[in-house]
Amino acid sequence: MKNNSLLSHRGEEPEKGILYIVGTPIGNLNDISPRAINILKNVSFIACEDTRKTKKIMNKFIISNKLISFNKHNSFNKIPGILKDLREGKSIAIVSDAGMPGICDPGEDIVRSARSKGVDIICIPGACAAITALASSGMPSSSFVFEGFLPKKQIDRERILVEISKNQKTTIIYESPRRLKKLLKELLDFCGGDREIIVTRELTKKFEEHVGNNIDDVIDFFKDKEIVGELTIVIKGIKKIRNLDLNKSSFKKDLNELIKAGLSLSAASKYLAKKNGLKKSEIYNLN
Repeated sequence: MKNNSLLSHRGEEPEKGILYIVGTPIGNLNDISPRAINILKNVSFIACEDTRKTKKIMNKFIISNKLISFNKHNSFNKIPGILKDLREGKSIAIVSDAGMPGICDPGEDIVRSARSKGVDIICIPGACAAITALASSGMPSSSFVFEGFLPKKQIDRERILVEISKNQKTTIIYESPRRLKKLLKELLDFCGGDREIIVTRELTKKFEEHVGNNIDDVIDFFKDKEIVGELTIVIKGIKKIRNLDLNKSSFKKDLNELIKAGLSLSAASKYLAKKNGLKKSEIYNLN
């Protein structure tokens, strides 16, 4: 395995035996970086989800290179051959249909397999629909949860919907146009109609659209519309409910018991406040 300390100092030309994870545009082809174009032009070959979609990028930027299909249907069979090529010194780029490979696509599998064999991985960053939607939503972004596409199995799906309904962090979901209305109905049932939400459609493309305010409004907007295009949904987390608001009667009982045991009101209040992350005055005033 090569010295990882050298990875950040490498130049723009592909090196032998390296797997390159190359981010491609999520819509507008001009979002691709010059570095990504150069890597795609010069690696030994490119592994892509759909050769027809990757050829659109290649045609626009005059990239002539060999393409092989690498998708969820054939990745299991293709990985051994790709690893063999890497061991023999070929440089290989992995691209998805749109965005960053490894995010909700089989790029994750090849990266994991390559790392387990000691292959160096270099990521050429690019656009990501989840981060693009989050950045433009105005919702809290310092801490968030990415769920990708929700499971189809109902019990697993409902488990995640329950988590979303209780989560204080912003949640990002991918969804297909034909399943959006079902998802919105589920979010209504689990989160309530007033939960803040933004549905983004066709990000970076000509008909980019951001629909939002709350779940009720979004359901009403899409009610009689035919939905097309890739969708990314951003859901605001719930406001933090303080322990005091949830357990006033319990705290008051504990306070009185501590006083009966011999502690002063001040000492008992200080103890309960420190134990539960509250202000002493909040406990003190319960008496």
